[in-house]
Amino acid sequence: MHVSITPSILYLGTPVVLNSTVNENGSYNLAPISSAIWLGWRCLLGFEAVSKTPQNMIRTGECVVNLPSANQVDAVNRLARLTGSDPVPPGKTLRGYRHCQDKFGAAGLTTVASETVAAPRALECPIHLEAKVANVHRVMADEYDYSVHDRSVECTLEGIICIEVRITRVHVHPSIIMDGHPNRIDPNRWRPLIMSFQKFYGLGGELKASKLAAIPESMYRSPDIDRAYATG
Repeated sequence: MHVSITPSILYLGTPVVLNSTVNENGSYNLAPISSAIWLGWRCLLGFEAVSKTPQNMIRTGECVVNLPSANQVDAVNRLARLTGSDPVPPGKTLRGYRHCQDKFGAAGLTTVASETVAAPRALECPIHLEAKVANVHRVMADEYDYSVHDRSVECTLEGIICIEVRITRVHVHPSIIMDGHPNRIDPNRWRPLIMSFQKFYGLGGELKASKLAAIPESMYRSPDIDRAYATG
């Protein structure tokens, strides 16, 4: 029999991503999150509104979504409880966060130039997704007054926001590309880093083929792909 419980968080297991953005002074911010949903060449990213990454994304209109593999777990963990915000927001201070200006250096990761955005990619991550902001969605609007927010300035409100981004370039390490299919990632080679209830995990082996695998990936191609190479 199931029982009713009240967990404080519902991080039931999602891939970790590292979002790189550009700060006001031209330096780079790098922040891990595990709230990401993928639809075609769009991604929905969830943040605390007071965090530096969504502030940078709203201000610049862009970012890079870097996907670490299980091999980068230590690099991701070195970013834990670091923030690009100065001063550190009160809520993060209570959770033991401290300000860090050089997040790439702290993680031990290397910056590499992007093609369509100013934010850099994290070289060591097997997948880099250059992206531009498409929409900002206010979450928990029944609890927080987002109407006072001016998008021309930094967001200083509490609460949660989801930012929809449109992917403009996909960079993949050759080691995870499917043999004979230069535009497909091999799920047997791609080993994403997974967070479940604040603990890191990798993937096990394939259980069985999904019936959906009989559908060619090309049938899911969206107009965003052509747009990305036409206009960025």
